[in-house]
Amino acid sequence: MRIIFAGTPEPAVVALEKLLASSHEVVAVITRPDAKRGRGRTLHPSPVKAVAQEHGIEVLTPATLRPDSEDGQALRTRLRELEPEAIPVVAYGNLVTRDLLDLPQHGWVNLHFSLLPAWRGAAPVQAAIAAGDEVTGASTFRIEEGLDTGPVLGTVTEEIKPTDTADDLLTRLAYSGGDLLVATMDGLANGELEARRQQGEATYAPKIASAQARVEWSQPAFAIDRHIRAHTPGPGAWTMWGNSRVKIGPVSQLEDAAAAPEQLEPGQLHIAKNAVYVGTGMQPVRLGKIQPPGKKMMNAADWARGLGKDAEVTFQ
Repeated sequence: MRIIFAGTPEPAVVALEKLLASSHEVVAVITRPDAKRGRGRTLHPSPVKAVAQEHGIEVLTPATLRPDSEDGQALRTRLRELEPEAIPVVAYGNLVTRDLLDLPQHGWVNLHFSLLPAWRGAAPVQAAIAAGDEVTGASTFRIEEGLDTGPVLGTVTEEIKPTDTADDLLTRLAYSGGDLLVATMDGLANGELEARRQQGEATYAPKIASAQARVEWSQPAFAIDRHIRAHTPGPGAWTMWGNSRVKIGPVSQLEDAAAAPEQLEPGQLHIAKNAVYVGTGMQPVRLGKIQPPGKKMMNAADWARGLGKDAEVTFQ
């Protein structure tokens, strides 16, 4: 089948590479324009664009898809020339308008990292971990004008492990989801797939702002554990230590209550010889890693050994 792939970040690269290795013909890629990154604020191509260029594939980078814009008009002209039968999408990051959705025979088919209608929106992996879900997955569906409301074409399930960070889980879903997307293209090409309306109550996972990643130490230990893992690596769970904002890596819950240090107030630190504990709304948790301002992420015990005797002993 003749397809155009739409995607931008690193997790979308896996699906693109699997499609390139399939029997389908990827005639072009749509991705976000080059963005400024790093200390020098130099322009860098998206991960999807970089892979497309390596394979000599045409890259389209409209800043907007609006029909009244120059970029939008140019894209429509080129899509009609290329005549794709389907446009598979993975984390593209731009609103697709009605007329564009109707252009390919099989529409725009999105790979979404949840079992729809659970966790519609921009951050389904993070939401699943924070909620304590034991199982999640990926869905392919035909894009409509609503937010992730389209009929489902296929699903794959994935167990959420007790130590999974968002990065761990997303990496696995990128691979299983990439296989699902190829299988969906196969099914559309041979006419074997039937789209099914989503069933059940929808839940939502909006884009996460940095402020929402702050750790609330008054929460129970299990909730803090989930919260930190859900926001690792981005945007990064954080807390205040005096006047400094520090990032917090995944913590360990104490399986044996007897192993906990003296009763700690929420956010209160207890520095042992080779460990750092923090009080929560229930029993303390053991810190794994911490990133003070201007430094790299480091072992919490090493960080604690460098503190002076008058150092702040509470996270806020």
